[in-house]
Amino acid sequence: MHPDVEQLTRIVPPPAEPGPRAWPEVEARLGTALPEDFKDLVDTYGGGVFDETIWVLEPDCADRDYDLLAMKEERAEVLARLWEIGPEPRPVQLEATGAGLLPFAYIEGTSAYLYWLTSKDGRPEDWTVLANAGRGPEREHHPVQSTQFILSVITGEIHSDILYNLPVEDHTFDSNDDILEA
Repeated sequence: MHPDVEQLTRIVPPPAEPGPRAWPEVEARLGTALPEDFKDLVDTYGGGVFDETIWVLEPDCADRDYDLLAMKEERAEVLARLWEIGPEPRPVQLEATGAGLLPFAYIEGTSAYLYWLTSKDGRPEDWTVLANAGRGPEREHHPVQSTQFILSVITGEIHSDILYNLPVEDHTFDSNDDILEA
């Protein structure tokens, strides 16, 4: 298990075993490999929401809004339109050749997303986090991996103006299976 996922399990107990995903198939459908920390996170917790705020996208979620593959396509289209027609400028981090964005989490109650800042030539383990406020051009770049970002935001090690209501005192995780079945 990735060390950040292991540390997260000590703070926020995972739900019943969601089971490992068919990651080679998921990555083939996405057209890219994914970071190991994220795959361990989803294999340990499944998709769902940490502290009623950070909703981790998962492959093949029953609800399209929380499906990793569906959101990859949707967010790419939305961002392309925003940057084409304005007024939101394209992030400076995307000026590097082969740089891109891939969403991995939605911020509950907002239009904000957490993205990996990807690189065509880089390893997925080198991808960092770009938080986008969703309703305006506010962005924050955090030079850490996705699971480390989630862990650090919920514990208060990293401050994010976009995730202004974190950290909280009592940590929770609600799985997609529990939420979507209700």
